[in-house]
Amino acid sequence: MRTITLRRSLAALFVAALSFGAITQAQAEALRIGYQKYGTLVLLKAKGSLEKRLAEQGIEVKWTEFPGGPQLLEGLNVGSIDFGVTGETPPVFAQAAGADLLYVANEPPAPTSEAILVPKESPVQSVADLKGKKVALNKGSNVHYLLVRALEDAGLKYSDIQPVYLPPADARAAFERGSVDAWVIWDPFLAAAEQQLRARTLRDGTGLVDNHQFYLATRSYAERHPQVISALVEEIRAVGEDSKSDPDKVTEQVAPLLGLPGDITAIAVKRQGYGARFITPEVVEAQQKIADTFTALKLIPKKLSIAEVIWTPPADKVAQAAQ
Repeated sequence: MRTITLRRSLAALFVAALSFGAITQAQAEALRIGYQKYGTLVLLKAKGSLEKRLAEQGIEVKWTEFPGGPQLLEGLNVGSIDFGVTGETPPVFAQAAGADLLYVANEPPAPTSEAILVPKESPVQSVADLKGKKVALNKGSNVHYLLVRALEDAGLKYSDIQPVYLPPADARAAFERGSVDAWVIWDPFLAAAEQQLRARTLRDGTGLVDNHQFYLATRSYAERHPQVISALVEEIRAVGEDSKSDPDKVTEQVAPLLGLPGDITAIAVKRQGYGARFITPEVVEAQQKIADTFTALKLIPKKLSIAEVIWTPPADKVAQAAQ
């Protein structure tokens, strides 16, 4: 009887081991990418070149769309995706919340692709006039830092305004209803509001913020699959170079994906930064400044070290990128 029981136990363990192996293998054979409605990853997804390249290694690419950077990084934090793209601020909040992420690469600055908007007929004529006013924004997003810097530049504190934290779709609805006095938003929502609502730009990021787009990965995936991450960055860079050389083609491709007219999409496309590069010390320093700003505002609970969460690509890939 004991022999039979032992055999059954061993058989069960063997089946469990096979199942675990299958799960591990399945995870190794998939690259799960989080993307937002707009950006270079949308172009990469449409092009299909990454799928073709990784199929040679037996790796399947799976895509998941998110409404904003904070939501995307929550997906990365809980393990539902391996890689994604966000603006400057979401990674800071995610790191403060304990997410085990790594910065992989960034796009060039694009300060004009985010702005503070007010209704066309608003009496608000400057950022200083926002004192006491309701300002809609996606908390922890790239525009959160723009708002902080713009207020600071105008001699105001963050506590001088009434922040109303809403995702883009809800923020636009509130803005149209007049429930908020201003809206801080990024492209393509920015371009759409400028053209469709005739919203007036109070201040964009010029002279205030870089507005980098960052590509991030879970630490576990980046450390286990460095060549996959490197290939991904190379494909993103190639798509970016194509986009710079032919913005009209990009506009034609992206407009139906966004559900926006070509003229609005073209504005957003031309304001975006293209040409992904691995993280440099200068970019680390700029990102550290953002983290320190939110620490000082007590919007994150402790001082962070950005340098501790920078991925180190294989040496040969760094050399190739520098050429």
